[in-house]
Amino acid sequence: MKTEYLNSVKKQFEYYKAVGERTFEQLDEKDFFWQCNEDSNSIAIIVNHLWGNMKSRWTNFLTADGEKNWRKRDLEFESVIKTKNELLDKWNEGWKCLFDALGTINEYNFDTKIYIRNQEHSILEAINRQLMHYPYHIGQIVYIGKMVKGNQWKSLTISKGKSNQFNTEKFSKGKHKGHFSDDLD
Repeated sequence: MKTEYLNSVKKQFEYYKAVGERTFEQLDEKDFFWQCNEDSNSIAIIVNHLWGNMKSRWTNFLTADGEKNWRKRDLEFESVIKTKNELLDKWNEGWKCLFDALGTINEYNFDTKIYIRNQEHSILEAINRQLMHYPYHIGQIVYIGKMVKGNQWKSLTISKGKSNQFNTEKFSKGKHKGHFSDDLD
């Protein structure tokens, strides 16, 4: 059960990482820094926040509080990323930290209690907490991408009005094991 849960969690994180990256592929450099207004976040700001959170939560995941004293959370919401390359570097660094940490969890340490802001969590609770947090922000990234691209936006999931066609194709293949991210829906 523990191994099955960890494998499922990894697939879900991979799925949301892919959703973000499929959004990035549609954007021009300037699009990463677009803000609806001065109080809203750009994609670059959201990525910077995700990076800061991932680095803090997943560095020394099993042995140190998830809110590191070196984290500067308030700065994560400032326009500190200046280029697409810098954004992609932070994006990949954050996800690598997460996946490396998940790789350290096994059936022998799964019951370890960890702390986030000095509050005890089971590993399952800590993972689920982040599994809710990251898709929330990735949804924001997608929404901003859709606003910026307008009519040029290419759907990441089942295109509007195409559900029946999609389902007909899926059901024509018979029952099969697959990865839910195959649909990106």
